[in-house]
Amino acid sequence: MDGERDFRSGDQGGTPYARAPQQPPYIPAAALDGVRTRRIMAVGLDFILVSILAAALFFALFILSFGMSALLLPPLFPLVAFFYNGLTVSGWRMATPGMAFMDLEMRTMQGAPVPFLQAAVHAVLFYVTWMFPPLFLVSFVTSDKRCLHDMLADVIVLRRAY
Repeated sequence: MDGERDFRSGDQGGTPYARAPQQPPYIPAAALDGVRTRRIMAVGLDFILVSILAAALFFALFILSFGMSALLLPPLFPLVAFFYNGLTVSGWRMATPGMAFMDLEMRTMQGAPVPFLQAAVHAVLFYVTWMFPPLFLVSFVTSDKRCLHDMLADVIVLRRAY
């Protein structure tokens, strides 16, 4: 190997091969029963809750600033949604209130609770996916019923264990 490096091992100054992708954990079929329908219902409930929170915050800030912040308040809904999803999914119930009402929870693909940043990024990806509705159809071809934004955020939504 005249002047060539062997990149298969890290001990010769080369870059080691990337790790092979891990097999997804076994997920019982009962944990995925009705997940798509329940998620749609949960999104509707969460949308109502986020709208109420954003409207209340909008009016409170509008009144407290005597109307001076009216031009700064329109991006309030995305901020409320970001923290709503991040704080609730990373909380002890591992679900937004809508998801908890529909008996769902979100976990990482390794089975661990979802940290705040990952949950908040999942929310951003979800709202971006709304701009391209056909992307939701991905859940019909995946065996674990995950949408594209779930795959990108490396999370899965499951039914709660009884």
